[in-house]
Amino acid sequence: MSYAEAVKHLYSLQKYGIKFGLSKTANLLKAFDNPHHGQHYVHIAGTNGKGSVAAMVESVLRTSGLKVGFYSSPHLVRFTERFRINGKEISPKTAAGLVEELKRVMDPKQPPTFFEVTTAMGLIYFAREKVDIAVIEVGMGGRLDATNVIRPGVSVITNISFDHQAFLGNTLEEIAREKAGIIKRGIDLVTAATQPQVLELFRKTCRDKRAPFWRVGQDIHYRAAGNRISYFGFTRRLEDLELGLAGTYQHRNAALALSVIELLEQRGLRVSEDHIREGLKSAHWPGRLQVVSRNPLMILDGAHNPGAIRCLSEAIRAGFRYRRLILVLGVMADKDVTGVLRGIVPVADYVFFTRPEYYRAAAPETLMQAASSLGKPGEIQPALAKALKGAKRMATREDLILVTGSLFTVGETMAILDPETYKPDSIR
Repeated sequence: MSYAEAVKHLYSLQKYGIKFGLSKTANLLKAFDNPHHGQHYVHIAGTNGKGSVAAMVESVLRTSGLKVGFYSSPHLVRFTERFRINGKEISPKTAAGLVEELKRVMDPKQPPTFFEVTTAMGLIYFAREKVDIAVIEVGMGGRLDATNVIRPGVSVITNISFDHQAFLGNTLEEIAREKAGIIKRGIDLVTAATQPQVLELFRKTCRDKRAPFWRVGQDIHYRAAGNRISYFGFTRRLEDLELGLAGTYQHRNAALALSVIELLEQRGLRVSEDHIREGLKSAHWPGRLQVVSRNPLMILDGAHNPGAIRCLSEAIRAGFRYRRLILVLGVMADKDVTGVLRGIVPVADYVFFTRPEYYRAAAPETLMQAASSLGKPGEIQPALAKALKGAKRMATREDLILVTGSLFTVGETMAILDPETYKPDSIR
């Protein structure tokens, strides 16, 4: 099976949609003699910030000399981005081989979903490569997410806000209950959530499972200035730490990541202060407040729900100086389109309503109509490449171009702007 054939087969599984449950992932892994058993993991759930926290944890662990796996989703450009060891993506040949092996043990009458197969791939790959620890990002929810077959050393829930309501519930408590499903008996949970009702649900779940419960803002504190924080954790006091990830919202994410490192230290991990400083500084997470051009200033960010887009809006206003904000916006139709628009369009001076080449993308006409009451000038440009060209033609040296609304929009933009570095798969 070639890589192209393997990727095509995996995408064919998307027709089975999203199905929650652990049994199919567990059955796939059982066919490989449960390679995930006995492995070391950090498990990260939450509505926003999962990838950023994971990237910082991974960077510190890698800087400390460990061989670190990193499983994330979705990918921006290439399928192989989902599986990394010490920052290096899985090779297409290895990925194709794993798909072929998994295909042999799939039940054609009850086929697994795309995410169930990719999760099994990641866990098998990391076990075979004998990583010291793997950072695993939850796909959606937690309780019945395919990644929940692991038993981690630390469980993390970044925050709770509204997203994926069709699958996770229509209230914060319902969404939080699904996320809380990653809490394991006796395993520390650390969270940066703030809502009282959410925290009470986490506290009760941890009490029932005798899992230690820790909070940023209560057990872990930080002080922020610019792109630096001072961290006050369980035992560590670290002043003036430089963050490699931009944005005011990364301050809290960094404190959460450092609390994970401290909890791993309690389990025997050895990490020096120099490793922590260098790991935070060198952390990289593409497509999140990523500056790709300086003249004009162009920023890419995959914010795709109201909570994330509000954080992005605040970060742009607090962290960058510009004359006009030119917005290139593409959103998925199954998201809270109105909430996303309300969170970002009011701070823009002009909007290009567009879409990536992805079946879930909302029509630009729909976006423009939904934004009509917000009173900002703009235009419809169905092709993302043409929207980017239009924004560049309009922008002066003093302006800022912001591309946002979806990771799919950001990923396609990266491939358009730098096709050598971000060469996409030939089959999507």
